[in-house]
Amino acid sequence: MEAFSDHVIRGLKSRWMMAVACFLILSFAGSHYVFGLYSQTIKENMGYDQEVIDTLAFFKDLGVNVGIIAGLINEFCAPWVLLTMGSALNLTGYLMIWLSVTGRVAKPAVWQMCMYQCIGGSSMTFVNTGIIVTCVKNFPRGRGLVIGLLKGFVGLSGAIITQIYRAVSKNEEPSFLIILAATLPTSVVLLLMPIIRPLEAPKEKNETKNFYTFLVMALVLAGLLMVFILLENLLDLPQTVIRLFAAVTVLLIFLPLLTVIRSELQKSDNVVQGDHFNDAFSHGGKSKIELESCCKDSNSVPAEISILVTEGTSAESSNEVLGADDEKKLKGKWPQRGEDHTVTQALMSLDLWILFLATTCGLGSTITAIDNMGQIGKSLRYSSLSISTFVSLLSIWNFLGRVGAGFISEILLHKYSIPRPFLLSLVLLVASVGHLLVAWALPGSLYMASILIGMCFGAQWPLMFSIISELFGLRHFAILYNIGASASPLGAYLFSVRVAGYFYDRRTKLEMASSGVPAASNEMICVGKSCFEITFFIMAAVSVVGSAIAAVLVYRTRQFYKQDIYGKFNTEADDSSLSDQKPHIVFDQTRRSQN
Repeated sequence: MEAFSDHVIRGLKSRWMMAVACFLILSFAGSHYVFGLYSQTIKENMGYDQEVIDTLAFFKDLGVNVGIIAGLINEFCAPWVLLTMGSALNLTGYLMIWLSVTGRVAKPAVWQMCMYQCIGGSSMTFVNTGIIVTCVKNFPRGRGLVIGLLKGFVGLSGAIITQIYRAVSKNEEPSFLIILAATLPTSVVLLLMPIIRPLEAPKEKNETKNFYTFLVMALVLAGLLMVFILLENLLDLPQTVIRLFAAVTVLLIFLPLLTVIRSELQKSDNVVQGDHFNDAFSHGGKSKIELESCCKDSNSVPAEISILVTEGTSAESSNEVLGADDEKKLKGKWPQRGEDHTVTQALMSLDLWILFLATTCGLGSTITAIDNMGQIGKSLRYSSLSISTFVSLLSIWNFLGRVGAGFISEILLHKYSIPRPFLLSLVLLVASVGHLLVAWALPGSLYMASILIGMCFGAQWPLMFSIISELFGLRHFAILYNIGASASPLGAYLFSVRVAGYFYDRRTKLEMASSGVPAASNEMICVGKSCFEITFFIMAAVSVVGSAIAAVLVYRTRQFYKQDIYGKFNTEADDSSLSDQKPHIVFDQTRRSQN
């Protein structure tokens, strides 16, 4: 029993348990993704026009993506501080929206509703910063895989919350969805945040295998969610079946815990077989005993130790050398790509601003389509059933884009040295096709458009974050990551509010004027291809421009990505091949093993 409890404690403290806790938190963090399901309720109950709804969506995206404050706090505080603040913001923002929509408080002004959306959305910047930055530092060698999975679970969270909402609320009252979005993510964060913390990052033999296991589990979850959503929208299922679907969904979310158990059992097997580092010290196939015996003979001293002895190098002198290197950097040496940049140095880098402009075009145009998907469907005379399916399945396409971009870019980088920005450029080009499908409004084209746009929107996140971490290092990743994320609300304001909202309302007023109907704001509904036609021709052009800008970054970084950009992490953490480590480390470890 004591041995079992030791396994449980070690498992709860392991990196893998920390990763699974992050997956769980992000799986329930989709409050901002269900805006499309309750935005019509806000529009009707509050008497807003489409431009106001798009403005609310902008402030939601502003809160979700502008996390400079969260990045600064991360520089000085532990992850639990960020997670606590995030949970408080989520509860406050969405609770106030719920109270306003249900009439439990006096009708707020538009600016107040914008503020509530921004507060609720800003919870994600604190949660994302606390989780993603910690995970990337805990798994530095597979950051593309890590970020892809984390952002993938965020992408699924909207569909997960929707499943739970449909199971709990029999009448599917949109106002109940808002209160669920306020309480569920908050509860999960508070429950699991003690597990989220920085840990040592030793290189493990099965690290990549574990991430691919997580990927398979996530794909199974996404596939079943897609089946559940389609069945619920196409068939009149009893509430018992819908609740069963929700129970299966929640069960699958906890499935990655099996990997934690397997990893802990494998560690136990290694201890039994004498593979633990306290029982055996491996060096080029030689055991600790062999090293001790060979070192008794001065003629058989290993090369690394011989160099240290003859040159009189010690751990202290090595530290002096490292200190001299740090001093040189402090004297004004400009960091190269891949080295740790200060925030100022990164902001003065042309690479960062090229990436920022490309993602402003890409994220701004795709989020315009996502936030307006309900109105697009109505204008093109799709049924309410089809529109609900579009909005729900966008989470699935979003998820596939995120994990697909993370894993595919990792494979292309490690096997073929293809720069990660190349995939970003390609993604933006594909997004332009999705925008054209919306603009052309061909029969059934919205189905294919929602797939392309959802996947392309999701794919940009892990690519952008991985590129930032690779070009500018991990030391100030929390701040730089949030600077990059601010491209999304900037693009949303430019394209969703100033373009989509403007053209939609202008066209609506023209139609109502021609028909002699008074332009009451809560009845301003545009019908026809022309409602979004101009908007999405503009979005297609913007995506092409973004793709061209990303191609410039591909050209600038092509030589950098031909190098082994993760080599330093393998050298520092690979305990199984000490011959690859620095001599003073080998000498120091050998000395400890002899004592």
